[in-house]
This record gives sequence, C-alpha cells and structure tokens, in this order.
Amino acid sequence: MTGKLDGRVALVSGSGRGIGREIALKLASEGARVVVNDLDADPANETAEAIRAVGGEAVVCAGSVTEDGFAERFIKTGVDSFGGLDIIVNNAGYTWDSVVQKMTDEQWQAIIDVHLTAPFRILRAAQPVISAKAKEEAAAGQEVFRKVVNISSIAGTGGNAGQINYAAAKAGVLGVTRTMAKEWGRYNVNVNAVAFGPIRTRLTEGSAKGDSTIKVEDKEIKVGVNPDLLSQMERMIPLGRVGTPQEAAGAVYLFCTPESNFISGQHIICGGGFTI
Repeated sequence: MTGKLDGRVALVSGSGRGIGREIALKLASEGARVVVNDLDADPANETAEAIRAVGGEAVVCAGSVTEDGFAERFIKTGVDSFGGLDIIVNNAGYTWDSVVQKMTDEQWQAIIDVHLTAPFRILRAAQPVISAKAKEEAAAGQEVFRKVVNISSIAGTGGNAGQINYAAAKAGVLGVTRTMAKEWGRYNVNVNAVAFGPIRTRLTEGSAKGDSTIKVEDKEIKVGVNPDLLSQMERMIPLGRVGTPQEAAGAVYLFCTPESNFISGQHIICGGGFTI
C-alpha cells in the first residue's frame, strides 16, 4: 500500500467510528501507518483490522482523550510502534446540547474538555518528539514537513443556538490552530483546521421522537438532529445534500498532503457551501 503519505505515522483520535474512521482509512489508503483511537476498544480494533485487511499498518490506543495521561500514551504508542510522528488529527468528540439557561456546569466542562483541552494536551505531549525530530533533520540538511489537522465546526465559526459549549470549544480550536501554526512553524509543522458543516453521522442522525442517544463513559447523551430540521438544512446547502463521512475525511486529507506544505494557520469549511 503506497501513496502520498507512504511511511508517515498518523495519529487519529476518535477514529473507531464515523468521520474519524473514514479519516483513518483514507490516510492508510495513501500509505500512512495509523494509530487508531476510540473511547471503546471494539470499534478501534475494527478500524485497525479494516486497515490491515487491505495491506496497511495500524495499532490501537483505546481510551478517553480526556483521561489524565492519555495524551502521553497516545504519542508514545505512535513512537514505540512506528518510530515517529508525522500527522496528528484531533477529531474525537461528541455533542451535549442545551440552551444556556438549562446547561449545567457538567455539560459545559465535558464538551470543553473533549474538544479543546484534549487537543491541547495531545499537542503538548507531541512537542518534545516533534522538536527532537526537527532538530535531527535540520542537522542532516533534510526538510521534512509534519501535519496537524484540528477538527472544528461551523458552530465554531458562526455559532449555533443550543450549542454554546460546543460552539465555544470549536471556536477555541481555531485559536489553538492559529497559535500552534506560529509556534511550530520553525519545526516545519503545518497546523490547519477543518470546520465541518452538516455531515451524516450518528451524532446528526436522529429520530422524529428525538430519543437518539449515545453512551459516553457512564452517561447517556441525547444526540441527533430532528429529521424535519435536517431536511430544512439540506435545502440550505448549495450542493443540495448533507455530506458523507468519506467527504469529510477527504477535506482532512488535503491538509495532510505534500501539496499543503506552505499552508498553515488556516481553516476550511467542509459543508457543501453551507455556512452559519
């Protein structure tokens, strides 16, 4: 299995399901060796097996990205398994919605932790590895570019009623992206973000009764978009439909390719022309 990312080591958080899974599969299809993460071991192992089944290389680092020590373990898995670190995709997350007057401190903090604090910790843990590699390469006269792709949302670029926690976290991701592009430019690291518009996943698929839930650790979290509302949103999308996880993965892949080596500190919206 060879491609534009042949031999690169990619860490993708939240890659057992949905968009994250498709990102892992896409990077692997282009030759990357992937560290797969999910809150639950079973879906993470399924993604890793799917990569191996077509000749790719993958290992699993299961667990919550919000756990103390997870970030260091995630980075160590990539270094110990594949000898390096080239691509980080901060994708893990979920939604826990409510209007401001009904939102609890627990809801607020949980979403900030998974979408904003966890990527910060992962990047902090990666810094010693990236710095050491960059210095070695500079001493040898080599120019090697590494990639960070942080996942944001149109809720973070334009706000969204009922998602003050999620919108704040995803707006923060853009601040992290711009700052890290400036801090890590000297290491030849491109740091960019993809802000997703409506993408059809388990977080957006909902029932007319509004009773769709996911389990996050010990909590049952209500998710999903009412089908009637989703239909209204589709009519507002210039391309006429909600995006697929594969299309979302393609947007992330663009920022992982050599063609993006002089693009940093930027974000693109993957939403079929839809913005809020």
